Amino acid sequence: MSQPILVWFDAQGDQPSRPALQAVQVARQVAAETGRPLVAVAAAQAADVAARYVPSVLRIDTELVNQDRHVRALQTAFESQGASMLIMAGTRSAQAILPRVALRVDGAFLEDVLQLEVSSGGTQAVRLSQLQRIRETLRTTAERVVVSVKIGAFEPAEPAAETGTVTPLLIEMEASDERVRVERELAESANSVSLDEAGVVIAGGRGLGSAEAFQQLLAPLAHRLGGAIGATRAAVDAGWRPYEEQIGQTGKTVAPDVYLALGVSGAVQHLSGMRRSRLVVAINQDADAPIFKHCDVGIVGDVHQVVPALLDALA
Repeated sequence: MSQPILVWFDAQGDQPSRPALQAVQVARQVAAETGRPLVAVAAAQAADVAARYVPSVLRIDTELVNQDRHVRALQTAFESQGASMLIMAGTRSAQAILPRVALRVDGAFLEDVLQLEVSSGGTQAVRLSQLQRIRETLRTTAERVVVSVKIGAFEPAEPAAETGTVTPLLIEMEASDERVRVERELAESANSVSLDEAGVVIAGGRGLGSAEAFQQLLAPLAHRLGGAIGATRAAVDAGWRPYEEQIGQTGKTVAPDVYLALGVSGAVQHLSGMRRSRLVVAINQDADAPIFKHCDVGIVGDVHQVVPALLDALA
């Protein structure tokens, strides 16, 4: 069998994560272009879900309670399958895990890619750098390649016509994989919808004026629209919202169908994290705010007056 294309698959319950489906879409394209088989790697709870999208699934029954174990599992999958490529959505976890996997399998690492092409001459990827303003084309001739896919850059994959097969993969952990354990997890964000998954994102900036404004204006709007709350770095630095909600160069990158920017000035650092939103609506009382150059719908007005009126209209 030719060297397969591996893709890491995440799911919450019986629902696949949107970033995972985007990674599957890229992996499908590469597999089709190269004629190589496509194989998903998934934790036990996600394996059956992965089989709805990928023809062959490697099920990891060992608990991946820390990053070291996750790295070991992906390394084992790569080496046991004689894989040529591993693709994973560019989550924060991937940023920590994938470079280590690439090192262990003696492969090249292509990060946060927007386009990916494999040919007889090697693997070519396109990514953005310099606050998303510079488009880079990278090429590697390495036989093994590890890729993180920029979240929001690709459409999510649809279910396959047939359900795939699931095969257990034995992982032998080493002592070094047990150095760190996650004892407990506490949710810091009040979002009921993940920013990575949200079709609607309501982001607040310094123009809101206070943490209370987020609760009084953004929270009801997010609840009404079924969206997630985001924030600029200025709002996070002020202590108004948790870091997990920060959008921008030093925060998350989102690509919702609708992005509402409330009291957001439009600094380039923030724009880099929401640039791929399909429809951007901005509300700001400063008519000269840079955000109005990057929105589809702009409203010049006080968010404390406009948002309540919007909530009334949605009632």
